[in-house]
Amino acid sequence: MTLAMVGDIGGTNARFAIWEDDQLHSIRVFPTVDHPSPEQALLVYLQDMKLQPGDVGSICLAVAGPVTGDDFHFTNSHWKINRPAFCAALKIDSLIMVNDFTAMALGMTRLRDDEYLTVRSGKGDPKAARVVIGPGTGLGVGALIRSSESHWTAIPGEGGHVDLPIGTAREALLWTRLMADHEHVSAETILSGAGLLLLYQVSCALDGIEPDLKSPAAITSAALKGDALASAVLEQFCVFLGRVAGNTVLTVGGRGGVYIAGGVIPRFADFFMQSGFNKALAEKGLMKDYFDDVPVWLVTAEYPGLMGAGVALDQALLAQR
Repeated sequence: MTLAMVGDIGGTNARFAIWEDDQLHSIRVFPTVDHPSPEQALLVYLQDMKLQPGDVGSICLAVAGPVTGDDFHFTNSHWKINRPAFCAALKIDSLIMVNDFTAMALGMTRLRDDEYLTVRSGKGDPKAARVVIGPGTGLGVGALIRSSESHWTAIPGEGGHVDLPIGTAREALLWTRLMADHEHVSAETILSGAGLLLLYQVSCALDGIEPDLKSPAAITSAALKGDALASAVLEQFCVFLGRVAGNTVLTVGGRGGVYIAGGVIPRFADFFMQSGFNKALAEKGLMKDYFDDVPVWLVTAEYPGLMGAGVALDQALLAQR
């Protein structure tokens, strides 16, 4: 019997695994900069697993960007995929591509109790949509709709590229400075790893301070050590995330709850839990009561996108029968 594989490919890393008996096996992570194409990275993976092209029958890849047709170009990476060429190179029968936050959303349906933290308590509406949002290399946004008692449907989208929402006079001044250098100030412009550094630099410029921190990790580290400027920037980052998440809840009717995923927020989970995120989430004027019972969870699972790709693979293969 041929094997099935799954992959979760973002702007920085590609994660691959064997999908067997509803479980992930043999997970490996490949930096995208180290390989010219996803096919080459997968050939290395197969070699590591002592497998040959043709040993795998089906692959589901969660990819960062909108999926249409047979050609896919990654939003935040030099990689691209042509379906026929990919299938020929790896000798596979079926390549299924889904948006990375479609897979991330489906991964939320398999979370164990020890794979998330409660940021905001609430019962949530069990019949309502759930929002999934996560800063990483970019900003992913997705939604889950319950289609039956035991089945969830993930709704793909590109919500990371909505306009950055402004709620205070200072945020308006920050936006004005950002707009001077960017054709479009999207949520992802700020709510990503690179965006945190940009927010720090723009904040310094606004306050007439010489920036001395050179990376998102340095900003986070300084904030957690009590540096006032870095703390204020990280706080503003959390507030912007709350505004975008709240807008998404209103848009999709996401009263079932909000999952915070991605690689950025877990690095400062305690800070985030005490930040202004929750206030900004529900700061919606006439609709503030809409959020009264909406829970928020911070996802700490290591590979939820890969797990979701496995769920997407099972759903796709079932639909083909």
